[in-house]
Amino acid sequence: MTYLILFAVSFLAATLLPLGSEGLLVYDISQGYRLLLLWTFATLGNTLGSMLNYWLGLKGEVYLERKRHLSKEKMDKARGFFSKYGGWTLLLSWAPIVGDPLTFIAGVLRYNFKYFTLIVFVAKGLRYAVIIFLASSLSV
Repeated sequence: MTYLILFAVSFLAATLLPLGSEGLLVYDISQGYRLLLLWTFATLGNTLGSMLNYWLGLKGEVYLERKRHLSKEKMDKARGFFSKYGGWTLLLSWAPIVGDPLTFIAGVLRYNFKYFTLIVFVAKGLRYAVIIFLASSLSV
């Protein structure tokens, strides 16, 4: 049950909701749960949450343009930037504040979904690996 709760919290934390999963992960580490399973459930949940953001961006572009939250000029500028740095910026998908909107914009701009998934999985997996390493090394 612990792993499923971590999965759910990690999933929600990756959406545009203001929520974090790191505290729960560190707590679970302190309770002696298996590190590989914690890493797996947290990474998969967080990656799937980012995939939801991507899908919302993919399906939400028309709505955003209709509500005038996006203009053609802004979209063209964002497409140019993301075409140039897209994959590299997704390495920041783990970062607070900027990470979740990046995954949403990737969907709006229809960034290649295979590359998106791979880059986001690596970024989120590395972040959780560092947290697990630090928390278990410090014997939290």
